[in-house]
Amino acid sequence: MKWVSTKSEGKMLFKSKLKWVALAGLVLSALSLFTHFLLAKQTYGIISEYHSSVTIISWRPKFKKSDLSTNNPSNRRLWAPVRRLESLHPHANPSGDYAAPEIQSTGFIFVKIRGGFHEIRNAISDVVAVSRLLNATLVIPEIQSTTSSKGISTQFKSFPYLYNEDQFIAALAKDVKIVKTLPKNLKGARRKKEIPSFKVPHGASPYYYLHHVLPMLTKHSVVELLVSSGGCLQSILPPHLVEYQKLRCRVAFHALRFREEVQNLAMIILNRLRASGRPFIAYDPGMTRDALAYYGCEELFQDVHTELIMHRRAWMIKRRLLKGNLSSDSAENYRNGLCPLMPEEIGILLRAYGYSSDTIIYISGGEVFGGLKKLIPLHAMFENVVDRTSLSSTMEWDKVYGRETNLVDEYSMTPPSANLDMRSKSWKTSGPRPRPLPPPPARPKMYNVEGWWGWVAESDNEPESTIVELRTNAHRLLWEAIDYMVSIEADAFITGFDRDGKGNPNLASLVAGHRFYQSPASRTYGLDRKEIAKLFEEIRESLYQPNRTWITSLHKQLRRSLMDGLLEESKKSKPLSFLSFPVPECSCMVDDSTKSPVNASSGPLPHSEIPVFLGQVDPCPAWMNGATSSQSREETEEDNEKDDSTSLGLFFGLSNGNQEGEIGDASNKEEALVEDQEELEGGER
Repeated sequence: MKWVSTKSEGKMLFKSKLKWVALAGLVLSALSLFTHFLLAKQTYGIISEYHSSVTIISWRPKFKKSDLSTNNPSNRRLWAPVRRLESLHPHANPSGDYAAPEIQSTGFIFVKIRGGFHEIRNAISDVVAVSRLLNATLVIPEIQSTTSSKGISTQFKSFPYLYNEDQFIAALAKDVKIVKTLPKNLKGARRKKEIPSFKVPHGASPYYYLHHVLPMLTKHSVVELLVSSGGCLQSILPPHLVEYQKLRCRVAFHALRFREEVQNLAMIILNRLRASGRPFIAYDPGMTRDALAYYGCEELFQDVHTELIMHRRAWMIKRRLLKGNLSSDSAENYRNGLCPLMPEEIGILLRAYGYSSDTIIYISGGEVFGGLKKLIPLHAMFENVVDRTSLSSTMEWDKVYGRETNLVDEYSMTPPSANLDMRSKSWKTSGPRPRPLPPPPARPKMYNVEGWWGWVAESDNEPESTIVELRTNAHRLLWEAIDYMVSIEADAFITGFDRDGKGNPNLASLVAGHRFYQSPASRTYGLDRKEIAKLFEEIRESLYQPNRTWITSLHKQLRRSLMDGLLEESKKSKPLSFLSFPVPECSCMVDDSTKSPVNASSGPLPHSEIPVFLGQVDPCPAWMNGATSSQSREETEEDNEKDDSTSLGLFFGLSNGNQEGEIGDASNKEEALVEDQEELEGGER
């Protein structure tokens, strides 16, 4: 009996061990599944790291670490700040007699803003200045590009979809009283359309607001402003209103900050760009369909793209947005600098100037009309051509977009007509070959974002915007916000075009203005497209084999663009958009006379030699004097004696020892040294 008992106990012990083994197996299986899903998620993140739901560039960057020491004259010539502008500093603080807003306001200003990214940004800075001028309380503006969209995340209202609402209110507390909504009684009156409404013209004068808007505001305690063409206040104000110009700068460059999700993604992209320790160029092609149509540049494209541009131009003429004929001489417009420089031409300029093939180029801007095909030549010259989609993942963009509703009916196909059905049926049942060609397949009258527009040959009117397009319009604001932040921080900035489809400064002009305010000495190439067009006409038959004389002329032109380009920008853009050139109103000059650099010729120019086109620049406050410049001035003559012949001889890796004007002789070396010194100085001597 005792033996049987022992045997049964052994069986029970064995079963107990089996249970523990089985339990351990289940735990290990659960851990294995958890690890599997975790690895799968990480793998998905890695695979999609450089892809996004709206891909523009599919090339994956291949950043390599490289020695770009500032001791190298060639690197300084390509990336160093412009010395002549190092004494300028941002200074938009109000003067001592600037009073706080009055407690008792004249009423509420409610604003509706329609337009693209640059038009919204211009308009917001203007309406704040108008509110200050009228001593009114500003209601957070309503951005029509988001409120008219379908399916975007409901967690964001109109203004906070793009900007940080609380930061905007807090930053301007000492300038203008701002509230998020109208009081209930006025809100009801607005819904019933019982409040006066003004469709404000572009660039309205202070007189317009003081003599037309203010009386109605005082009478009704609220007015509604409809802004549809960008800036709603005169760009250049009289000298006694300089405080309103400074206020515009405080709004655009300090108060208008993007919401946290947008800023975080922009910083992620910037960190990935700078991970290799290399500088990068931001390039805005400016090739939008509206701009090409407005300036008559349709012949720069081919096939359906030309038809689309012509179609848009006819639409503008019909609605009196454009004066002129439907047909225009695109070649003549290009020679006059009215058309954008193509990405291929920008690539040739940068390579001829000395930027190597592994230079990182970030494509900015919300639209590149013509798509990836137009960027292929640029990528053939530079292996690291990237944009926001190639440096971010789908999951990262989902955080920016928020929880959006699913779009079900993306492409509503209209059923084919009965006649078309009969034709198709008769073709199938017809006798032996040869048969007539089958009828064309049915197409909805809408266009596809990938580049085929089926309605062009079928209708004179463009189709109504689909739900997808409405959502894309809202997303485009976020895309351009990311590009805006990255372009401001770029080591160099260059643009192919600086005008939009209404003849006003575009996103690139805003970027240039912000860079000139924040870091005046940063390298921003203000290209003279008319002069560049002349240079390309000289070598049109041999674009990739220019001679040394042509390259030298190009060097001089790009050197001038760092200074003279600013002058041209001040003449063309400032009368239309103050933010495109906020100098001298929002800048000051540091007194560096107390410092004596080792090499006086390489330091910033004295106060009296700062370019006169900047106007009268006020001296900076005493606490700003002696601020260190972004570029070390203690450079000796020995640095300038280094030969940088590669900047002229290296062009797509080609060198021709027998070419006329070879740079190997001593006289050409001396000329190259002089040119390098001039480029380091930032302009012609």
